[in-house]
Amino acid sequence: GRLAFVGIDVLQMIFAILPGEPVELGAGYAFSTAEGTVLCLIGDAIGAAVIFLFTRRLGIKLAETLVGREKIQSLHFLKNSKNRNLLLFILFFIPGTPKDIFTYMIGLTPMKLSTFLILSSIARIPSVLTSTMTGNALGVQNYKSAILVYAVTGAASVVGILIYRRISGRIRKSGRKDAP
Repeated sequence: GRLAFVGIDVLQMIFAILPGEPVELGAGYAFSTAEGTVLCLIGDAIGAAVIFLFTRRLGIKLAETLVGREKIQSLHFLKNSKNRNLLLFILFFIPGTPKDIFTYMIGLTPMKLSTFLILSSIARIPSVLTSTMTGNALGVQNYKSAILVYAVTGAASVVGILIYRRISGRIRKSGRKDAP
């Protein structure tokens, strides 16, 4: 079951159109908060490594095929940014940002795989943890806790999406490819 779950998580990352939230909720429901979080982080790291390496090898054509040219072009600022590591960490930390799409873009940059995996894995922890907490609460029928965690996470996601849109809008308006 655990191996199958990790495989599902990896597939969810590779096919970026599928949302990760239901997979994380399922992990908490099926395996508990702690174990579900660990399994999600393992699956996310494997999926991210696969995407990174395939994108590094096959280039922008792969990224454009799976994610779309417009989305890749909107993230051009990650390619040459002097502050790429910090920016990447923040973008992965903010709930609600399209992390799987960022993964396709990072493979097109000079960033090392190890640096990417460390930054993205650490930054994902709060989001994955709250999702698995919610799933676990649902599994033990603690609906009050599930609603509370989900509501707080939902509010944080809305704020995160607004921050992401603001950052992206500023970068697009500036027209700079290296803007953070």
